[in-house]
Amino acid sequence: MSLADLTFAHWRSLDRAAAGRIAHEAAAQAGGRVVLLDTVDHLGGPLHRVRIERAGREFALIPGGPVRLGFDLDAWTPTPAQVADYEESRAEGYGYELPLKEYLAEVLSPVRTATPATVLMAVEDEALTGPADAMPEVLAARGLRMPSADEWEHACGAGAGTLFRWGNECPLDEPSYGGGGVRHEPNAFGLHIAYDSYATELSGDRTAVHGGDGGEAVCGGYGALLAWLPLATAQRNPSTAEFVYGPDGEGMCEEFSTRPVFSLR
Repeated sequence: MSLADLTFAHWRSLDRAAAGRIAHEAAAQAGGRVVLLDTVDHLGGPLHRVRIERAGREFALIPGGPVRLGFDLDAWTPTPAQVADYEESRAEGYGYELPLKEYLAEVLSPVRTATPATVLMAVEDEALTGPADAMPEVLAARGLRMPSADEWEHACGAGAGTLFRWGNECPLDEPSYGGGGVRHEPNAFGLHIAYDSYATELSGDRTAVHGGDGGEAVCGGYGALLAWLPLATAQRNPSTAEFVYGPDGEGMCEEFSTRPVFSLR
């Protein structure tokens, strides 16, 4: 079986020895070495996590196959605190005129099924070294590429289906930026991802950015929930993407990042 065709469901069915063999095969393809193989509880069952060091950077194994992406707004009920905080933002007149669920329908990706390949994805995002349009060539010189939007979302949520990778709630009394808190805990695949609302991660989709809004909601004082929502797994931050790829974002490449991917075969 091609490693690229390994499915998330099959990966979860493997014992530790079988997972280890796949981990070492992936490391060999990447020209790296396995530095971590552990098992965590995720979605009511075991999930093996693999980290591979390649050229001084660590990559996590992200099993793919048919996966459900997007956020199901019909199945979600916001907490009273979330509703109250959003209503305060609406009352302040920041342009958020729609009710909460209608607003989220505009900025979150829809529920769908996708079939990403199994890949190695960088544990940490890395700052752009030039214009966004130049990054595919820059990464290709290192045997890497940018993730697709679906790959980023799957890698972040790891099949959870919740608003945030850790659940449906966020600590409204804590900042969505800076150090500490649930944001900085590794996700199910071992990635440091969706950890700071000041971040702006680029994928291959020019209509979306991920993992943050560059600090717009925080700096604008839009409210606690609106400051946390850029970290939502399915959030595409469309207004931030418009800025990043527009004329105003051309000279700010160092403020943006991407999460390199190594394609397995």
